[in-house]
Amino acid sequence: MNTTKTVAFYTLGCKLNFSESSTIARMFTGNGFNRVEFTDGASVYVINTCSVTDHADKKCRKVVKQALKLNPNAFIAIIGCYAQLKPQEIAAIPGVSMVLGASEKFNLLDHILNFNPDNSQKVFADEVKEANTFVPSYSIGDRTRTFLKVQDGCDYFCAFCTIPMARGRSRSDTIENTIMSAVEAATNGVKEIVLTGVNIGDFGRNTDETFFDLIKRLDEVDGIDRIRISSIEPNLLTNEIIEFVSASKRFAPHFHIPLQSGSDKILKAMRRKYERQLYADRVAFIKSIMPHCCIGVDVITGFPSETEDDFLDTYRFLNELDVSYLHVFTYSERDDTTALRIKEIVPMEERQKRTTMLRILSEKKRRYFYGQHLGKRMKVLFENEHEEGMMKGFTPNYIKVKTPFDPLLVNEMVEVELTRMDADGEVLINLPFDIMSAIV
Repeated sequence: MNTTKTVAFYTLGCKLNFSESSTIARMFTGNGFNRVEFTDGASVYVINTCSVTDHADKKCRKVVKQALKLNPNAFIAIIGCYAQLKPQEIAAIPGVSMVLGASEKFNLLDHILNFNPDNSQKVFADEVKEANTFVPSYSIGDRTRTFLKVQDGCDYFCAFCTIPMARGRSRSDTIENTIMSAVEAATNGVKEIVLTGVNIGDFGRNTDETFFDLIKRLDEVDGIDRIRISSIEPNLLTNEIIEFVSASKRFAPHFHIPLQSGSDKILKAMRRKYERQLYADRVAFIKSIMPHCCIGVDVITGFPSETEDDFLDTYRFLNELDVSYLHVFTYSERDDTTALRIKEIVPMEERQKRTTMLRILSEKKRRYFYGQHLGKRMKVLFENEHEEGMMKGFTPNYIKVKTPFDPLLVNEMVEVELTRMDADGEVLINLPFDIMSAIV
């Protein structure tokens, strides 16, 4: 295939997918491809799929259809979790040229360069056990923050989750190699790194190192202003990690801690590795030493066998917890998960009602948390995205602020005053009179 081609990416799902898309994109641009926007009618479209969110098949089909509208002759490659789980199903979508599973996605460029249109094979997907190596990845240029992949795969096999079947067993790189990736990102002008993976607290299982060892080393990397932990299981978030973050030079006071349910009965049915008291203890300890810390929570509504009382137990538990926001997911069935064996199904209408209740609670929690910081001065890293003339930024403890767009602020850290919340619940700020002198 002629390498004077254009390539566009569409990424569904998590921060980990974004880091991997960015790494694969650099492989293309390093071999003569020009990366363009999705709407530019690229010669090659790479769609990185997800299996966690609802309707993976519909989303994949829709993106393929849009790509073909933009360029009917485009070469369309599908990678990601959905591609590992349902490769033949995806290959049957009209217009799909190639499907690569978990062990092959980083070989995508080679497959395309060696593509033979006379060869009928379009699926390259081994059993997930073949996905047993760690490929370092990080995002550059896609967003102000960089997503640094530090771990992949998962050994937990929660009852609702397909990730172990899509990404394989838990694995990570060495600390030394991870530090090299962080330094490389820093040399590209990155101000904030977000540590990402499937189960990042499990870092080092295959290298006799630990996540705590990793963050201590990352804290010493020069050139990075801020490091954020994306999501960490409550049973792996130790007191020593919390204490370290509280005293850190670079780690942000922000934890995202999956809960999934506030009912011990449902946690057991989900095959989670903790009870709710451990979760409550983690939150209490964080707030005792970092009252300003932002704590986010993942929670699932309508898991099979969740009664009204179980849900209300979760609601009351979350209502009383000193957390800052919720990511609420409506349970949806996934092939080959053990949750399918549970016969007591919650009607979809009831699942959605419970989701709505928790999202209203989340908004109350977020506004209360934001309100506690009004009138304070905090350092904000401004993003390069803007909408309707407004740009956004984030404080260390993940308060989103907005202000009229100013190109001088993009990817800059500026100390500002948080003044008030607008009708959307977003925080408005007072900028210093001389912006350039205020850049940290």
